[in-house]
Amino acid sequence: MLYYLYATPVSSVIFALTIGLSLYVFSNPQWYAKLMLHPYTLHRDKSKWYMVFTSGLIHKDWMHLIFNMMTFYYFGFALEAMFVQFSGAVGHVLFAGLYLVSLILSDIPTIIRQKNDPRYYSLGASGAICAVLFSFIMFQPKAMLGLFMVIPIPAYLFAFLFLGYCIWASKQARDGINHDAHLFGALAGLGLTILLYPWSIGHLISQF
Repeated sequence: MLYYLYATPVSSVIFALTIGLSLYVFSNPQWYAKLMLHPYTLHRDKSKWYMVFTSGLIHKDWMHLIFNMMTFYYFGFALEAMFVQFSGAVGHVLFAGLYLVSLILSDIPTIIRQKNDPRYYSLGASGAICAVLFSFIMFQPKAMLGLFMVIPIPAYLFAFLFLGYCIWASKQARDGINHDAHLFGALAGLGLTILLYPWSIGHLISQF
């Protein structure tokens, strides 16, 4: 873990900033309305573009924060270290780009879909974290992940099940979770990884 902390400064900053700002809004809930993604407002006032980023740095509650940060801890630090291994120091920049661009791309479908609903708000880093997870799976498809955090399954099978669930859950839209952000974040992670490292496709195929 000490190696990852040394080799992954971008991950460390994202990790610390997300936890810090989330804890701040837990104690100062009046900031939620200012920092959450509100497609209705954003569609009518483009100066609120910052919501796309700030909404990815805050969380609804402790469980939401802990789950996302655990996922980022296990895969974000490792993925940035991989990028550095592949590309040298510029790997830090590429990792930052993947995270930030995925955060934007994961929110675009939600902004379009909910632009006329003044009651709809969204927050959390899940879209970008799904991108990190699926990028990691491109390089380590047979790593063992925990389904429901307890049942060990290979990463590639987890990916198929996760995407299928997101598509199904998005159509149901009954649990208050932004499944569109999860789905499009995961797809953004796959697409950006292929764009950055085209050889990752061949690597993925060679693992089977």
